[in-house]
Amino acid sequence: MTRSENIYLVGLMGAGKTTIGRQLARALAVPFYDSDKAIEERTGVDIPTIFEFEGEEGFRDREQKMIEQLTQMQGIVLATGGGAILRDENRRLLKENGFIVYLQCSVERILERTRRDTQRPLLKTDNPRDRIESLFEQREPLYLSCADFKIDTGVLQSKEVVSRILEEYHAVNR
Repeated sequence: MTRSENIYLVGLMGAGKTTIGRQLARALAVPFYDSDKAIEERTGVDIPTIFEFEGEEGFRDREQKMIEQLTQMQGIVLATGGGAILRDENRRLLKENGFIVYLQCSVERILERTRRDTQRPLLKTDNPRDRIESLFEQREPLYLSCADFKIDTGVLQSKEVVSRILEEYHAVNR
């Protein structure tokens, strides 16, 4: 088995990781996982509740454990949480065990996509634009450092994004 059998999606919240991930998994006929959803299923509470009681650090600890488990699986598509790449260990596990796709998206599009979403603890602020810009500045170098492929999800339809990812994925796995 090659290290690239799994496809891992990284990027900011609202970049389309879950939407694209589901479509990729369907196209490849493999299971789809969302690390945030897996954490919610394991704990029985939603991400905002974990943030409220354990803070971001507590959530990141749970996220790291989940990434460790999910990267041991083979033949999956995984949508990671937007901040999963903040920890060196997570980036290492993703790099060693799969093909990483950075779903890049403009701050404008992310604002548009997340403006009515009440389930994003990091956007519970008076100025979501500043917050997203700050997250983008902090995280983009990390996304780029581990990505095997980058694609802009803010300008392409999801079908086109999936098609281009599959082209690149198959080219790497020949």
